[in-house]
Amino acid sequence: MPRETGVKLIASNKKARHDYAILRTYEAGLVLAGTEVKSLRLGRASLVDTFAQEHEGEIMLYGLHIAEYGFGSWTNHAPRRTRKLLLHKVEIVKILNQLRDGSGLTLVPLSLYFKDGWAKVELGVARGLKSYDKRQVMAERDAKKEIAKEMGRRLKGRR
Repeated sequence: MPRETGVKLIASNKKARHDYAILRTYEAGLVLAGTEVKSLRLGRASLVDTFAQEHEGEIMLYGLHIAEYGFGSWTNHAPRRTRKLLLHKVEIVKILNQLRDGSGLTLVPLSLYFKDGWAKVELGVARGLKSYDKRQVMAERDAKKEIAKEMGRRLKGRR
């Protein structure tokens, strides 16, 4: 059987990109049980209320919901169990140093996907946005959209 290639998105955390300013992203593997992988292949996961945190020198993922596998038996997994993230030690040290600076940064999972057959999670080192920051971002986005629309009209000769 040929190996899987490419990237297949399972779940994304759109609210995280709205609520946080992402400063840096990291790709991490996940330690999963067999039924968790089967359930992920069916696309049955949710990143709502998921966060990453340091625990005994390792980074763990809390609150990730992977639905129970429908054809599993008594060996099925717990849907919201804590999962270990697989990162290089150098990356873990870098991340923890950024988080411990006291500058209000947090570690947020942005997306969950399969890459070449392996389950991966994209983590973002992020700073929380205030409501006025969100309004400013929305205003900038609307302004860029209006500019693009007007440029399109002028290029087509429609004034």
